[in-house]
Amino acid sequence: MTFTSKTFNGKKNINLSKHRNKVWILSSFAIILSLAGFITSWLNPTVRFPLRPGLDFTGGTQIKLERKCLNKCTSLSSLELNEVLNEINFSKKETKQKIYSSRIQFLDGYKSVLIRMPTLSALESKKVVESMIDVAGPFEEGGQSIETIGPTLGVKLLKTTLTSLLVAFSCVAIYISVRFDRKFSLYAILALIHDVLIVCGVFSWLGILLDVEVNSLFAVALLTIAGYSVNDTVVVYDRIREINNQNLKLPYKQKIDSAVTATLTRTLYTSGTTLLPLLALIFFGGTSLYWFSIALAIGVVIGSWSSIALVPSFLSLSTDD
Repeated sequence: MTFTSKTFNGKKNINLSKHRNKVWILSSFAIILSLAGFITSWLNPTVRFPLRPGLDFTGGTQIKLERKCLNKCTSLSSLELNEVLNEINFSKKETKQKIYSSRIQFLDGYKSVLIRMPTLSALESKKVVESMIDVAGPFEEGGQSIETIGPTLGVKLLKTTLTSLLVAFSCVAIYISVRFDRKFSLYAILALIHDVLIVCGVFSWLGILLDVEVNSLFAVALLTIAGYSVNDTVVVYDRIREINNQNLKLPYKQKIDSAVTATLTRTLYTSGTTLLPLLALIFFGGTSLYWFSIALAIGVVIGSWSSIALVPSFLSLSTDD
């Protein structure tokens, strides 16, 4: 995207107002892709949700096994492990039926085995671990973990997550309305919805293509992204107000362009320094923080875009001459 420039106070300004349609086209395209991901995921018989929910939200038992490998771990087949699970002799018939809905994932080059299934008792979970020794063992000493979350707690976590997002959005709206005005608040909320929709859309497609699940850490990432995006937006708003007070005769569109130009470098530096530790977590942080870090990294990029391009383009709507 190429922006022509105007000179103001000896500086070249980005002519964002003139090219706002290009900003809207890019953001609209990303939102349409996200909505398509939600619909595709909802229609997927293995998901039935806009995003693939993790153990935190659905409840169930997750068993993680760390294999003991000298150099490189030998590959495993999920079909082979499922056959072993189906041969386990459980005392209850309903437990046997639970095994058929289990999901198996391999992490870190088959170093870790992740088994997801509906809620099991402690004894049943122990039988599952023991059955895996012959086909996937030996395992690292102390490298076995069993996590169980009941379905009631899972539903409660989901409701808490949605409530947290609504409260965060409401607080943002009130804060910006008090500090600036309602129009600024409306555009900030639209930008937040834009950011959250796109990040969720990316993970919706990841859930469809790579079976990536969202959990409570993903909810934390969304709240963090919202805070980061609002912080950048408030900086732009402050700059617009400052220029507006200093240059009363200047067209409002040019004031917006000047504010974007003045805050662009600061936003790029802030985003870049924020992305550096996130990239370190992505490449060296291990599996537990991998998708959390990716969600934050995507959110930083999208939040920066909405703050320096989308929100200012909205502000120029009411200033058409």
